[in-house]
Amino acid sequence: LPTMADIPELEPHNAFDTILTLDFGSQYTHLITRRLRELNVYSEMLPCTQKLADLKFKPAGVILSGGPYSVYEEGAPHVDPAYFELGVPILGICYGLQEIAYRLDNTNVIAGTAREYGLAQLKAKKVNGHVDRLFDGLEDEFNVWMSHGDKLGKLPEGFHTIATTPNSEYAGIAHETKPVYGLQLHPEVTHTQNGVKLLKNFAVNICGCKQNWTMAQFVDQEIARIRKLVGPKGQVLGAVSGGVDSTVAAKLMKEAIGDRFHAVLVDTGFMRLNECEQVKQTLAEHLGINLIVADASKVFMEGLKGISDPEQKRKFIGNKFIDVFEEEAKKIEDAAAHSETAGKIGFFLQGTLYPDVIESISFKGPSATIKTHHNVGGLPKRMTEGQGLKLIEPLRELFKDEVRDLGRQLGIAHEMVMRHPFPGPGIAIRILGEITPERVEMARKADHIFISMIREAGLYDKIGQAFAALDPSRAVGVMGDKRVYENIVLLRAVETTDFMTCVAFPFEHEFLTRVSTRIVNEVSGVCRVAYDYTSKPPGTIELE
Repeated sequence: LPTMADIPELEPHNAFDTILTLDFGSQYTHLITRRLRELNVYSEMLPCTQKLADLKFKPAGVILSGGPYSVYEEGAPHVDPAYFELGVPILGICYGLQEIAYRLDNTNVIAGTAREYGLAQLKAKKVNGHVDRLFDGLEDEFNVWMSHGDKLGKLPEGFHTIATTPNSEYAGIAHETKPVYGLQLHPEVTHTQNGVKLLKNFAVNICGCKQNWTMAQFVDQEIARIRKLVGPKGQVLGAVSGGVDSTVAAKLMKEAIGDRFHAVLVDTGFMRLNECEQVKQTLAEHLGINLIVADASKVFMEGLKGISDPEQKRKFIGNKFIDVFEEEAKKIEDAAAHSETAGKIGFFLQGTLYPDVIESISFKGPSATIKTHHNVGGLPKRMTEGQGLKLIEPLRELFKDEVRDLGRQLGIAHEMVMRHPFPGPGIAIRILGEITPERVEMARKADHIFISMIREAGLYDKIGQAFAALDPSRAVGVMGDKRVYENIVLLRAVETTDFMTCVAFPFEHEFLTRVSTRIVNEVSGVCRVAYDYTSKPPGTIELE
């Protein structure tokens, strides 16, 4: 069976003008791709180690991101020199600027006498011709966001200075004849005035990209890709959880191949309160999707007995999910053997998103795995090595807000499109430590109270994601004049647009007090509630 990568002409980077962002490890790199997408220019991010010879498409332009390294240090990452022979415009940002200068002369980059973090006043310098195109239409002076220690000690040969700041004489450079530019500032960060305009000047005016990346365009393209991949008889099995990602993916598949798509809800025993009934109502009744509910709660609970390590939890859940799905596939094939829709079930639909992919491929140097994403690394080898069902991931190139836009395009109701994300492993990864039926019930009830109160307060759509989790520790409390030693509930709610970064939602103290009181009073076995104020980075949104 083919995979989506086997139809290269229908992949977005071949169907749309594409800016390739090479990631050198900056915390801001994903924002470059996001800002370009917001300009309706398609962009993909790959690690800086990506060799041009292995690239499966020709980008309209290349951006070299920032990074935490010094280009002159041993072991620092460097871009494949072949990109500079590709003949497309190149923009270096922060470390990327220094990489451009360093490859021409390894004495061009020096350690700055004063580090430059935060806002700085930038002055643009007009030269002539194509050199000025990056700052075309912008005022001569504006505030920009800086985050660097090293800087250019001298102007690289063949370049002009196009911008300066008080601490960086060469804050912007452009080649005299080639479309190669460098900026010490970070245009992708919202604190930079005119940052989006700078990126637009590069992508649209210099690279010539069409601004046609929209979900209206994508949906037609993706339906064509799905139909070509699956063929006229192929059948697809899809995991649904009630979350926005799986619902949008299921609806897209329904539009592409109709009743040859079979949605399966695996009741792992780790769903939210009344989740199964809600999913049935949404998918089967409202969206007309074939839905099968497979109750595997006992199997999952039994298999996770004694497992506390989050990586082991994810791997077990990923493996068991596929086991259940392959069993359901056989049942569906047998039932449809003599019908008009008879055909082999060869594909497994998954709602993987672009942030999942970025977190799995971004350049981290020698650092250890933070955590395997349940949609990327938590699957058994037979799924990733071409055995059994083939993965089909129609949302793999999309950010969360793009998925919501796609859902609206497909006619999915607002309350469904705006639903908070829910991880594939469910409550299992919101219970830190060992999972027991009693702990699942505590986490489920606490979560229901928290989300219900958020909705009642009219805050649900203002929050990117919210949930209650169960800490592995216990704490002393006094309840009914008795000393107790019971569980701790952790509340988490974040503001985010892309789920790559986030900050804690600023609830009023009185609201959190009311939530805490209700949970302690109504959830047996809980005596304490805490609110998690950690941003991402350094934290992640989910706790496991």
